[in-house]
Amino acid sequence: MISGRRRSVIFFSVLGACLVALAITLNVSWIVLNWREGILAVLGFIFFLLIIAGLVLNTIFLVREIRRNEQHDSFINAVTHELKTPVASMRLYLQTLQTRDVDDAKRREFYRIMLEDSDRLLHTIEQVLRAGATASRFRRTAKSKLDLGEIARECVELARTRFRLGPESLDYVQRTGTRPYVVGDADELKAAVWNLIDNAVKYSQGDVKVHVELEELEGQRLAVRVRDEGVGISPAELKRVFKRFYRIPAAVAVRTKGSGLGLFIVRSVARKHGGRAFAESAGTGHGSTFTLMLPGASG
Repeated sequence: MISGRRRSVIFFSVLGACLVALAITLNVSWIVLNWREGILAVLGFIFFLLIIAGLVLNTIFLVREIRRNEQHDSFINAVTHELKTPVASMRLYLQTLQTRDVDDAKRREFYRIMLEDSDRLLHTIEQVLRAGATASRFRRTAKSKLDLGEIARECVELARTRFRLGPESLDYVQRTGTRPYVVGDADELKAAVWNLIDNAVKYSQGDVKVHVELEELEGQRLAVRVRDEGVGISPAELKRVFKRFYRIPAAVAVRTKGSGLGLFIVRSVARKHGGRAFAESAGTGHGSTFTLMLPGASG
């Protein structure tokens, strides 16, 4: 079934094509009838090009706006689900504790689940707030000298705890001759590294196999690479994944929780710190490698 917005895309595309064809027909007819008037023919041709350019730009703008609105709707639906689900879960367990007698083991299990739900809720709220903050041109980034290795290790340990993973599922390797210092905002850099790891774990297929590596590059640069053996990314989507609200095709996105903000935050943080973020993949089903590259600081 074709959605309303997709019908709008088709409508405006067909409308644009019809208007272009009409403009061409009218202009050619006018030139044929007035071929002796060279100046009028030239002016007519110029106006014709302007009309065509205006129609094309208008159609492109409308299509982009419709697609952007679709992404916004998808984001709202995803965030609504991410906010509502843990709240409903905590409410259910609280009602159970209030109305029934449960043994200590069951009570501790309920507390653990509710704590996980509250962490999930807090993470979603932080993602939304951080996406707005990192995208703001007016927010100044706190600058301090930081050990990127400590940040990466902290994020790896947090992911192992939150997702209940062992070192064989989520490993970390540091390849630096000296302490990997960077200058930047600690919270933003932690958010960037965490989102790379979180994304790799969520989009893994079957058994999780995620490799995190911190490497020192030429030109006093540092790179945090997160490699997974998950769903992979098609070549056409490698650049799109860093856009705000963007999620990979629905067949995978439906099975994977998320808001479409994680990689956007990674790219925004990288740019604010003078670095860059990019993705590599051999294609769908072949895993992915995400790299956060930052300028290093002298010890």
